[in-house]
Amino acid sequence: MKDDFSILVKRAVPLLYSIDTKKFPLAPITIPAETHHVNGPISQKLFAKAKTLIPGGVNSPVRAFRNVDGDPFFVRRGKGSRIEDVDGKSYIDYIGSWGPNILGHAPTIITSAIHQAAKDGVSYGIPNIYEVEMAQLITDWVPSVEKVRMVNSGTEATMSAIRLARGFTGRDKIVKFEGCYHGHVDSLLVAAGSGALTFGEPDSAGVPKSFANETITLPYNDLERLEEIFENHGHEIAAVIVESYPANAGLVFPRNGYLQAMRNLATNHGALVIFDEVMTGFRLAKGGVQELENFTPDLTAMGKVIGGGLPVGAFGGRADIMDQLAPDGPVYQAGTLSGNPLAMVAGLTQLKELNKHGAYQHLANLGDHFATGLRGVLSEKGIPHRVNQVGSMFCLYFLDEEIINVDTVSKQDFTIFKKLFWDLLEQGVYLAPSPYETGFISMAHTLDDLDDTLMRIEKAVSRW
Repeated sequence: MKDDFSILVKRAVPLLYSIDTKKFPLAPITIPAETHHVNGPISQKLFAKAKTLIPGGVNSPVRAFRNVDGDPFFVRRGKGSRIEDVDGKSYIDYIGSWGPNILGHAPTIITSAIHQAAKDGVSYGIPNIYEVEMAQLITDWVPSVEKVRMVNSGTEATMSAIRLARGFTGRDKIVKFEGCYHGHVDSLLVAAGSGALTFGEPDSAGVPKSFANETITLPYNDLERLEEIFENHGHEIAAVIVESYPANAGLVFPRNGYLQAMRNLATNHGALVIFDEVMTGFRLAKGGVQELENFTPDLTAMGKVIGGGLPVGAFGGRADIMDQLAPDGPVYQAGTLSGNPLAMVAGLTQLKELNKHGAYQHLANLGDHFATGLRGVLSEKGIPHRVNQVGSMFCLYFLDEEIINVDTVSKQDFTIFKKLFWDLLEQGVYLAPSPYETGFISMAHTLDDLDDTLMRIEKAVSRW
């Protein structure tokens, strides 16, 4: 059995250590009128094997394609705006490793920097110069962050920020919003009920109800409910944690004045505001959404783009709060691989490259072009839709209604989404395998890529 698997792997990754860096050609468009995607034989065999070794066959649930009623393909390599699966089919990719690959897949400037740094060592467990340089860059670019600590994931960043907020305020309760995802932290895996003032119920087995009881969940963009919570429980609340732009229930924008009202309520009641910019930080602007919205949180969680594609996270904020962390303060937090030199070098290289080329305006132009084209295609076909887009992030909903919070998102036609997903996958375009996920455009995407994609979307909806 092991010998068979070794043969399979050799067939799947013959170029693993000598990747051809030329742009992958698009797969030809040959779609039956009614089809359901069938992965190539190597992907099928790998998934069958994976399910015997890994729970569900995947190491993160959304990868299992359960939201689109299918099985995942396995990727062999990525370059620029393309990925290629183990059976040799290529796709224009709008996931970019769920956001970090803002320069595209395997940009030479980053792979070369990682290779050079790795010659000196891949990990030390000792302070290195790159983590200091990264801290300097983050504090320069994000004015609300006076001190920062590196971690290894967005989940670690939010978990540590919450612990710090509780330690600093001496309070226990956290306010979060329905549809905002902050990683798989026990106290944040909570879904709200329908009551006016709902204390959390665990949204995962293995989370003690006592943990969830310290989390208050509210509908996003409902200021009246937020005011009510602070009026009744303000003295117990350590922090409000919120995604800068909620991007794990599609892509939702705050109503005018909502963020500042949240800021004022927290300040007036002695609570902190934790801004989760793991997804938006350094993707939409140098200073993230807090720059775009002129908003000042107390603590910020970061990740994704600052790692250049390698695992990374960070949290930072006011110096008086951050100084409560060990070894200076009583709030313990640690990480063996935190500040890993390869992740720091990759992230620094990526951020400097973005800054050098005025990338944010270019990415915004690409995003505007794609969103405008998408609206045009669907309007012409008379398909109810809503396209939310900011900079290089976008989300398509199949309903014609203002997107206020996760309740609105849940009203859309998921059947149409699945049909579009599979049709585009057959045509060589990879969107997120869930209607609740945001799409990402990178610096490697060209106008031709975007127009190609719009053409393929038009072909798909024309068959409905």
